[in-house]
Amino acid sequence: MQRGSPSRPTTRLVAAVLTCVVAAAGCSGGGGTSAGSFSFVSPGGKTEITYDPPSSRGVIGVLAGPDLLDNSPLSVAGFPDQVVVLNLWGQWCGPCRAEAASLERVATATASQGVQFLGINVRDPQQDKAQDFVRDRGVTYPSIYDPPMRTLAALSASYPTSVIPSTIILDRQHRVAAVFLRSLQDTDLQPVVERIAAESPAAAS
Repeated sequence: MQRGSPSRPTTRLVAAVLTCVVAAAGCSGGGGTSAGSFSFVSPGGKTEITYDPPSSRGVIGVLAGPDLLDNSPLSVAGFPDQVVVLNLWGQWCGPCRAEAASLERVATATASQGVQFLGINVRDPQQDKAQDFVRDRGVTYPSIYDPPMRTLAALSASYPTSVIPSTIILDRQHRVAAVFLRSLQDTDLQPVVERIAAESPAAAS
């Protein structure tokens, strides 16, 4: 055997380790997020998509990251049995500024129905500017701070992350129930959120 040539057992071990690394990379990313069963489809380029019946909905992977304001851990899993409304936004985004007040009104109006809003702040390398955005607009619900959009690995690989703002409504089992690929008014969003919040456990299973 030549010096420096790996033995066959060593070669097998390296191959096994590489296989594990490749497998893990295919299942996770962005600090532990993993792909779920949700597969995004927008028929005919629609900007408003609902997924019904509830039994047909797919779950997302683990979506988590630091709180925009204090860097404490935040995750969708931290809101068990609640409808979670995810909103992708950036302080640089004009439509995001336009919809902020509407989102806050719906968040306040539906909180008693077991609804939690969770923002995902993207493409904002200056955290203080994003913090000013939520403070200046009186946004009371939390946001994950994610400039490189790593948390979005938890969504379907086909989800159009270039569309900002966009809003994803998860039902109480954290399956994707609706997606909006546009800026929203409260009159657009609130009826959909309330309908999903009102689903009976039997219908949702």
